[in-house]
Amino acid sequence: MTLIEFDGVGRTYAGASPVTALHPVDLAIEHGELTTIVGPSGSGKSTLLYLLGTLDRPSCGRLLFEGRDVATLDDRQVAALRADHIGFVFQRFHLVPSMSALDNVATGLLYRERSSRRRRDAATAALERVGLAGRALHRPGQLSGGEQQRVAIARAIIGGPQLVRADEPTGNLDSAAGDSVVALLRALNDNGAAVVVVTHDVQLAASLPRRIEMRDGQIVADARHA
Repeated sequence: MTLIEFDGVGRTYAGASPVTALHPVDLAIEHGELTTIVGPSGSGKSTLLYLLGTLDRPSCGRLLFEGRDVATLDDRQVAALRADHIGFVFQRFHLVPSMSALDNVATGLLYRERSSRRRRDAATAALERVGLAGRALHRPGQLSGGEQQRVAIARAIIGGPQLVRADEPTGNLDSAAGDSVVALLRALNDNGAAVVVVTHDVQLAASLPRRIEMRDGQIVADARHA
């Protein structure tokens, strides 16, 4: 079943010299898929990932989420779709330095109608899922890079998203910490979430079931393998 569909979606940034970051593409991400997006810098990977996360709107074409055209939603409805259905994992973690791991994770539910206590209870459960229950009261500066990324993943999954989009999630980590993060992303996928990973890690990209390759704002290859 299709979760997100691009129907001729393109993105051009206006200006004195307009820049087309993504030429019109057709693409479908199915429920429960584990996908990687690869390509050189400037190939359109980040633009595609932003569109997948509804953080940007297409210049042309239709972006459908479970068959619903996102263009028909107002800003509040798009924000609600994002909060309820999409989890975000970033290369640089984006944790608040002055907040504990627990409170950083709880921010993943700020845009849902939940009490502070329910958010913290859910954050505790999410930290347990990523193996950091014992570090809940530590601040980011007291955690290793791998631990910070696991906190970021806990924040991304706290609401039970259908899609987790991860932008270079292992880019700032050593190999052992990176392997741990990849294992977590695979576990999320095993539990039913669609996971889309942008990476420059050739070995990681080769290990995932679907690989989308981009160049010059276009999808030049899209392959699935066992």
